[in-house]
Amino acid sequence: MPPAVPYIIGNETAERFSFYGMRTILMVYMTQFLCMSEQEAAGYGHLFQGAVYLFPFFGALLADLFFGKFRIIFWLSLVYCLGHFILALPGSLFGENPRIPLFWGLALIAIGAGGIKSCTSAIVGDQFTQENQHLLSRVFGWFYLAINVGALVSSFLTPLLLENYGPEIAFGVPGVLMALATLILWLGRKKYVHIPPSPQHFFHEAFSREGGVALLKILTVFLFLIPFWAVYEQSSFRWVAQAEKMNPHVFAWFSPLAHYTLLPSQVQAVNPFLILTLVPLFSYVLYPAIDRFYKLTMVRKIAIGFFLTIPSAAFPYVFEACIDRGITLNIGWQVLAYLLLTAAEVMISITSLEFAYTQAPRSMKSLVMGVYLLMITCGNFFVAAINRQCELSPTFLPGTQYYAMFLILATLNAVGFLFVAAVYQEKTCLQPVSPKN
Repeated sequence: MPPAVPYIIGNETAERFSFYGMRTILMVYMTQFLCMSEQEAAGYGHLFQGAVYLFPFFGALLADLFFGKFRIIFWLSLVYCLGHFILALPGSLFGENPRIPLFWGLALIAIGAGGIKSCTSAIVGDQFTQENQHLLSRVFGWFYLAINVGALVSSFLTPLLLENYGPEIAFGVPGVLMALATLILWLGRKKYVHIPPSPQHFFHEAFSREGGVALLKILTVFLFLIPFWAVYEQSSFRWVAQAEKMNPHVFAWFSPLAHYTLLPSQVQAVNPFLILTLVPLFSYVLYPAIDRFYKLTMVRKIAIGFFLTIPSAAFPYVFEACIDRGITLNIGWQVLAYLLLTAAEVMISITSLEFAYTQAPRSMKSLVMGVYLLMITCGNFFVAAINRQCELSPTFLPGTQYYAMFLILATLNAVGFLFVAAVYQEKTCLQPVSPKN
């Protein structure tokens, strides 16, 4: 196993704690502490989330053309830390406009978290060659597990910090974890395999016929990820708003724990918990079992994930219908929606990381990873535009119509992708020999 892997996993765990800890409480903070409407807060949330996945494209260009992946990750991690620091400042320092630290903090976090994302994913693949490529899928699985260990702990902890100690502590703790992530990255600097930037090879592959065909094929798959992420990102914002209208006594049916109350934003912790359960189950049990009868290529895994997205999108539609009728559902029902959505995520998101790296030309690994993450931006910006229109016009997609639209979108997307999955031919492109450190 490459010696840099423990540092990559440690850095990713701490960094994801910082990001998801901050994001978990964002919706509640904006609606309850800054008195934003549900639509306005969701709109800002999706704009921020979209920006996070926009900057990987620019970080990738800087890495592949000029500075290399490690330097970009380290420099932008410092920007990331500064964003957390500003977000944790007391709102009273800014007079009558406590939104100022929110917007500045989120802007710097978007630049830092976004700018490093494509490089972090690509540097995982850089540690492998054709000699040990059989370990790549397993390490990408570990990488994704690291993401969700951090997300699980922070998604459960930071709502409690916000509830009991206020926003300064709740935003400050994720900032400390980001500083730790930066330290871990720096400590492992001599362990990483460093692929030097190569502008000549980059432009040669980008404008060659073979490189152009490869990028076009990759983009054909990537475009179908936009509707998926539009549906998926509902869980961070509108699903939280739905949870606020549900019965928070998750164990109401079990009298010894009937008094236990689950905060609306804490329900998001179900997602990383399920990922930690489903990733090993899928990797070591489900995938090998299916592979005996049906060859599970990367695009086929993604296709199955798209179909799992359909019932996960149906649940919030049903929840909203019940809310409109005055029926108060238990917040535990959201777990079923998260189960299906997380299963889809495991089959789509982890596979897409591997797909983006293995299908990209050798000198464009970070850039293609950035393009992949740009699809998440497009999905979030689409949802932000929908929420903005809902805010401006109360008659635009009211109540269940909002969730019905995303259910239809998920269905059309899954059916349409079947044609791509049927014809796409995968071609793996890794480093031919071990590069020098």
